[in-house]
Amino acid sequence: MNESGLATVTHFVLLGFPGPWKTQLLLFSMILSIYILTLTGNMAIIFAVRWDHRLHTPMYLLLANFSFLEIWYVTCTVPNMLVNFLSRTKTISFSGCFTQFYFFFSLGTTECFFLCVMAYDRYLAICHPLHYLCIMTGQLCGILVTLCWIFGFFVYSIPIFIISQLPFCGSNTMDHFLCDMEPLMALSCAPKPIVERVFYSASSLIILLTILYILGSYALVLRAVLQVPSSAGRRKAFSTCGSHLVVVSLFYGSIMVMYVNPMSGNSVTMHKTITLIYSVVTPALNPFIYSLRNKDMKQALRHVFCGMQISQSS
Repeated sequence: MNESGLATVTHFVLLGFPGPWKTQLLLFSMILSIYILTLTGNMAIIFAVRWDHRLHTPMYLLLANFSFLEIWYVTCTVPNMLVNFLSRTKTISFSGCFTQFYFFFSLGTTECFFLCVMAYDRYLAICHPLHYLCIMTGQLCGILVTLCWIFGFFVYSIPIFIISQLPFCGSNTMDHFLCDMEPLMALSCAPKPIVERVFYSASSLIILLTILYILGSYALVLRAVLQVPSSAGRRKAFSTCGSHLVVVSLFYGSIMVMYVNPMSGNSVTMHKTITLIYSVVTPALNPFIYSLRNKDMKQALRHVFCGMQISQSS
């Protein structure tokens, strides 16, 4: 709860995607379908890596952790969005709003770090294949995963706490489907605080540094791949790295529009659409992207779904 000199703000109203009742039901059905698809796809990858001993390698262990992250990333926003589609009030409590705000940005930041670690793993596997297993041990993989979670959840903890202490007065209605930085700052009646600049500067720094690291890693990978004498070896390397680059492009392409250049003049509808793409649509596509051209993963997923059918029939 936030207390200002003018009023006490106990909740916010998330307008989401306004429209008639039939439109709300259609959006509810679409987002629910995407959410179920996201959970199913990412859980299937986790089970496949868990049950198939051939996938007990750093690359697939990182992918399983990434899928676990994606499940929580969509879960921190989609359930509340689904409730609001069917609700007349479309409210979220003050504490619930800032909890969602914190987890949304912390999980998104963790995803940036995860993509960096996955790029580092591919760099080692392709550029230093003889030393790969000596360097990327299970212990190092576990340390890198842990650091991603720790730093991801630490970066925004102080700025978001400070923002939650700002005075909010007047309207408590946000033209968005989740609690995001820009609509929250628009409701604050305090002068533009320095914490807003710190927030956007930190976001820009994390996004730019991580994308530069990923692109640098893959530039070295590309150079190494082009030196591979056999065309079959080049195809295998490209197929392994191509899926990761597609995921990176989808995720970073949208968040750079939102947080590297937040004052770009995009309409509110455009902001909501871009946010919907990277927070809801992309996590649903990732399991398909990672398994589409990966023979080992396709076989493991086949075993998972066949095992589920056998257990249901028995």
